[in-house]
Amino acid sequence: MAQKTDTIVHVNGNVLTGDLRKMDYGVVTWKMDGMGTISLEEVKIKTINSKKEFEVKMRTGEIIFCSFDPSDVAEKVFLVMENERKLVWVSDIVEIYPIKGNFWMRTSGDLSFGGNYSKGSDITTISSAGNLLYRKKKIYFNLSWNNNSTYQSDSLSSSNGTVSLAWQRKFSYNWSAETTIGMSQNTALGIKRKLGLSITGIKDLIYNSWNRLYAGAGLVVMNEIPLDDSENQDNLAGLIQVVWKVYKNTGTKVGVDANASLSPYITNWGRYISTININPYIKIFNNDFKIGFSSYYNFDSNPVSEDAETNDFGFNLQLSYTLH
Repeated sequence: MAQKTDTIVHVNGNVLTGDLRKMDYGVVTWKMDGMGTISLEEVKIKTINSKKEFEVKMRTGEIIFCSFDPSDVAEKVFLVMENERKLVWVSDIVEIYPIKGNFWMRTSGDLSFGGNYSKGSDITTISSAGNLLYRKKKIYFNLSWNNNSTYQSDSLSSSNGTVSLAWQRKFSYNWSAETTIGMSQNTALGIKRKLGLSITGIKDLIYNSWNRLYAGAGLVVMNEIPLDDSENQDNLAGLIQVVWKVYKNTGTKVGVDANASLSPYITNWGRYISTININPYIKIFNNDFKIGFSSYYNFDSNPVSEDAETNDFGFNLQLSYTLH
């Protein structure tokens, strides 16, 4: 069990003693005796003291393995490395994760559930999503899934879902490499099942206390099984993606998670697939619960099934819970 001997000095002078769990997206996760796990905004931190080892990512993209020594200069902290002490602004730190924590300490994620129902049409839509992130030194694994199913009466009329496992290796100065294996289904676009393996290079373009913007490019190989009797297809395609996370963690806590991807086919020249997801939310109760909307738009210029639609979109209300 980690000893709660870390300290944070608040900008108002109060000293908090506890266990520094992590910091990302401008919020510190902090565990205290009696109060349990709380969240503290980065802008309210004067300095930090901890002898444990952390993986720290700076605004410049530099990755540093260090502990923290407090500073007498307001809103600055010393990063203590093996042969160096470096004084930095707290606001220049964008991520803090413990290196030697147990499995649960190095695991985080979100679980979401939502739906809609119309009595007049007897149509029910159920949506669910989630992601589990496990971090190690300079690498992490991300298991993510989402599903949108529409039922009319007692019958499933359409289904759109994905599940994927990604391995990402971080490099300094905002570069990363990612390998992802995934499976998806979209009955509206005529896809019974799609299996894919992608390799992508990723670059953080902006990362600060209120937003993160990154882009990636790579290749994906896939096997597509049509919903009808058409032949299965094996394809190679390019992959271009952009992800933007906007978060406001002072006052009313709101945010938007948005991403877009484009896959131009190489083996089936002229065909391309595009996907857009926009998910605005507001935090309620505390930082662990969010309520918001999940929306998606998918387009396939040449579906594998002959009678399939070329586009599919959806919009659902969702309640999410964040795992520390």
